[in-house]
Amino acid sequence: MRDDGMIGFSDADAAALAEAVDMVRKADADIAAAQARRMTALADAEHLARRLASHSRANVRVHDMAQRAVASEIGAANRLADRTVQRQMSAAAELVDDYPQTHAALAAGRIQLSHARVIVDAGAILPRDRRAPFERGALAICETESVGRARARVEILAERQHPRTLTECHATAREGRRVVITPLPHGMSEIISIQPAVIADAIHDRLTRQARTLIDLRKQAADRANAARRAGGEPDAGDLLLAGDTRTTDQIRADLLADMLLTTQPGADPTRDDDGPGTLGAIRAHVQVVVPVDALTGGDAEVSELVGSGPLDTQTARALAGGSCTGWDRILTAPVSGQVVAVDRRTVPPALRRTVHARDRRCRFPGCRVPAIRCEIDHVRDWARGGPTHLDNLQCLCQRHHSMKQFTAWRVRQLPGGVIEWTSPLGSIYIDDPPPPVQFIESPGDPGNDGSDRPPF
Repeated sequence: MRDDGMIGFSDADAAALAEAVDMVRKADADIAAAQARRMTALADAEHLARRLASHSRANVRVHDMAQRAVASEIGAANRLADRTVQRQMSAAAELVDDYPQTHAALAAGRIQLSHARVIVDAGAILPRDRRAPFERGALAICETESVGRARARVEILAERQHPRTLTECHATAREGRRVVITPLPHGMSEIISIQPAVIADAIHDRLTRQARTLIDLRKQAADRANAARRAGGEPDAGDLLLAGDTRTTDQIRADLLADMLLTTQPGADPTRDDDGPGTLGAIRAHVQVVVPVDALTGGDAEVSELVGSGPLDTQTARALAGGSCTGWDRILTAPVSGQVVAVDRRTVPPALRRTVHARDRRCRFPGCRVPAIRCEIDHVRDWARGGPTHLDNLQCLCQRHHSMKQFTAWRVRQLPGGVIEWTSPLGSIYIDDPPPPVQFIESPGDPGNDGSDRPPF
């Protein structure tokens, strides 16, 4: 460690790190190629099962038996459960047959198997004739993004390719909302609520923020109790009770949820009294919703986005943008340029903070997808060293990457257009562009659709 407290690298350290980076990269490419070969073999096994069953009129039953026979052979030879192999055979055939470009990219090491699964899972909602143009766009995303970042963009792309609008699909899916309870061992049960994504995300956000506030209050109580002891006095009984709470964030979230469902107010809130809801009860959910302007003025074909989660149907986006809710950041984008044209929220934070959130949407370290609303606003050039509090000197960083920027040899600067340039300790440069506010997709009937492999945007 250097005298200024920064973690530095000697020439030997840099050489060792460079070798490790290169070995991991080559190993990942070798693993991806091996996984692609395995997918080919499993798909061939599935094709064999289909051929064995093709001459039978009882095709469903015979096909299942043929699958079992083939899967059992593979499973026995590799010490795998035949049911697992049977599922893998079906999945491999779907990848190889319906997404050949994705399979080829996996074989070449341009993507990882987790990228391929994102594409296949998102494309499952599409008719077969819509999968080819979807695959080209999805593959272009996966070849340049981490799995976490790619998932929401690929899901939005699939929704836009679907013959039914997301609003229509959401209306059907919404009918399936429910609460399910499953008994668990040791006197416990699991309660699951199937909800629209925007509601589920908001519930989790509110519980998380309440839990963090309670943990902060707990620390303050412990500090007061320790100060009282140092002064020779007796700590307040309430402080002792609160400081003795050792629950984890997960446990507090679960307890708060139970309290609110049963009492409508969190009974664990130490600041609550009969005159008001208290600190925790006053906290409201906070999510970001990106809404193309055409979604508010046009038809239902436009797809909005719940940042950090995925696509959002137009009807819900319209309801949020209508102003009846106070806990949402509404980000309106132009239909053609995709530029942010308005950001409105009734309560603080200040307008500049909202603008940075709207532009960045998530942590700006390459590959990180922590939503901007859960990040810290960072001065790219430190404020203490004269960095101004301007849009062109601000970025969203999660706590992990904010600390890394402060205490390691990673360096960062902001280029025009909100582009962030990171320089690693080895001198490698990584560019992080702001999330694209609009995607142009190729429809099967578009003029100039020549079936080539070029990306649709």
